[in-house]
Amino acid sequence: MDRYEIPLFSPGLDRPLSVIRYGHWGRPVVVFPTSGGRAADYADRGMVDALAPLIDAGRVKLYCLDSLDHLSWSNKAVDHETRAQHHDSYERWVTDEVVRFIREDSPGSGDILATGCSLGGFHAVHFALRRPDLFPVAIANSGAYDPSWWSTWGYAGLAAYVHNPMWYVPDLGGERLDWLRSRLHLVLTVGRGPFETETGCLPTTRALASRLQDKGIHCELDEWGDDASHDWPWWQRQIVHHLPRFC
Repeated sequence: MDRYEIPLFSPGLDRPLSVIRYGHWGRPVVVFPTSGGRAADYADRGMVDALAPLIDAGRVKLYCLDSLDHLSWSNKAVDHETRAQHHDSYERWVTDEVVRFIREDSPGSGDILATGCSLGGFHAVHFALRRPDLFPVAIANSGAYDPSWWSTWGYAGLAAYVHNPMWYVPDLGGERLDWLRSRLHLVLTVGRGPFETETGCLPTTRALASRLQDKGIHCELDEWGDDASHDWPWWQRQIVHHLPRFC
């Protein structure tokens, strides 16, 4: 395990965020944490141990990130549009600073795969849809994909629109859609068990998968059974099931 602090430069949001690396060779995998989570959570919850065979074999190299959700999507003190604008800062940090760091740290190791659980699943899919040139594959475990459901209030403008895949995917067309069809591969896993419906994960995963498939974007919907809950033991099994074929 190696921890790095990468500065976030944005007015009012200037503070370093952590990236923790696991492994020394293999396909780079960016891991987004659950709501308000930290870079260490993926290991603390057993996900790194579950992927140890791939890490030890030099097939994957994990880069686990801090979130900025406390200032964006989980920040109930500000309205919907302001939350989305704060997410812009996080997006720039990931696409500019984190990606540059990974490319310098893992030269010649291939395209970056994005993954995450719960809100981290949203981030993985949304970043892939926004920047398939950087993240052509995303594997999401129990993601929720409609930020307007997340106790939001007040004004929702352009920033809210462009950061809500349930809103912008139906409007995709032209060269942008052709690019996504040719470049992107999304895997959406979700259970039908406890807290998958209550959190909005099951209904929005089904709805987003339908919208993506209607647009011809390569999307696999993998529903697990009635015992598969919104929890780490199931996410361990899901990522172990899907990740090996992409590395």
